[in-house]
Amino acid sequence: MQLPNEFVTKYKKLMGAEADEFLSALAQSSYSGFRENPLKNGQPVATIEKATGKVPYVPTGYYGQVNGKSLDHVTGWVYSQEPSAMFVGEVVNPQAGERVLDLCAAPGGKTTHLIAKMNNQGLLVANEIFPKRAKILAENLERWGAKNAVVTSESPADLEKQFPQYFDRILVDAPCSGEGMFRKEPVGIEYWSPEYPAECANRQQKILASAMKMLKPGGTLVYSTCTFAPEEDEQNISWLLNNYPDLKLIPIKKASGMDDGRPEWADGNEELKKTVRLFPHHLKGEGHFIAKLVNGEPESTDKKRKKKNKRKKQSIVKPDKEQVKLFNQFITSVFPDYQPHQLILFGDQLYDLPLEEDKIEGLNVLRPGLHLGTFKKNRFEPALAWALASLPQEANQVIELSQKQWHQYVHGDVINIDADLPNGWYLLVCEEHTAGFGKLVGKTIKNFYPKGLRF
Repeated sequence: MQLPNEFVTKYKKLMGAEADEFLSALAQSSYSGFRENPLKNGQPVATIEKATGKVPYVPTGYYGQVNGKSLDHVTGWVYSQEPSAMFVGEVVNPQAGERVLDLCAAPGGKTTHLIAKMNNQGLLVANEIFPKRAKILAENLERWGAKNAVVTSESPADLEKQFPQYFDRILVDAPCSGEGMFRKEPVGIEYWSPEYPAECANRQQKILASAMKMLKPGGTLVYSTCTFAPEEDEQNISWLLNNYPDLKLIPIKKASGMDDGRPEWADGNEELKKTVRLFPHHLKGEGHFIAKLVNGEPESTDKKRKKKNKRKKQSIVKPDKEQVKLFNQFITSVFPDYQPHQLILFGDQLYDLPLEEDKIEGLNVLRPGLHLGTFKKNRFEPALAWALASLPQEANQVIELSQKQWHQYVHGDVINIDADLPNGWYLLVCEEHTAGFGKLVGKTIKNFYPKGLRF
């Protein structure tokens, strides 16, 4: 890997005596890792057995590779994530029942970590401004089994109008110059220039300003980047503290190998030591910076937040009586204890919306909660997302698949069984992994695994 000369010069000056060790680490191989999913029915033993060790600062984290076509991965029992990045979710530490915003969420590694810590209770809004990346985010949350998550694709400036002082916790995992990921993703070097960190810092400050408008008094803001650049790290936290006097830094408990933030790289404020830096020459992971702040009570009411959102409203459609009847027939036979928050329609797609209806009006929403299924002529077909968000013991009608049958299922084949069972919809389970839905007719399971996911 050929680092830019200006980058080397900059960090030789900043790192001082550590510079050679720091630059040498960037020439080494990166570390891979994964997290297990506590929302599922047990441990992903097959993947864990191949791990090379535990990530010491993340209870669900491991070092090692994930097979993207394995049962563990396809059913959301594991998520491949770089080890340093895992620490961000631990710092945010959202609680069940809270309102949480992941403002720059794609591809979803940190988002899946947050919803797991929330135990699928409360509300998680996951936003990504770029629609293609937002689609990937939605797919990753679906596989993970997220229930109370809404995926939006909006600019922070537009989102702030919809959620004034609304969230208990906000994560701003800001788009950055990516210096900390150079050895993992060397293509990022091509985009780097000496001016790039300052350009990123300017954009990050605008995102942070929007985040502050959505944060409740007393709420928690976590800011993270995967760059070494002081302009985007300590200097941005100094900017926050200077512009928002009610904000206070919360000290982050550091594991072995983690560094304090560096006050000398900003304005010298010793409070910046409460932030954390993850350097690749001190830790088995890539470069990260994390700061945690709490928002004090505002001095006066913000009159701007009382203004009504004048954006064009998107009407919320509810299922009609016939659709509700079809849905109730399904849950009576398969999920008799399922209690939706509120049922809404996006076209012919049925979702379980976990927040107030008016909050999604006018927004570009990709996933308004848990995708339950599709209404077709005189019938309801359940969605894969619902299966992946369910546990085997929650279903009345379950068919156990062998590994061979599961491979047939994800290939799109029909599956033949020997057991005498009533016709109808069944939750398909393989080794405790909920895999999807199938419709039994006679002794044949009709395959409803989405065509775009088959392999």
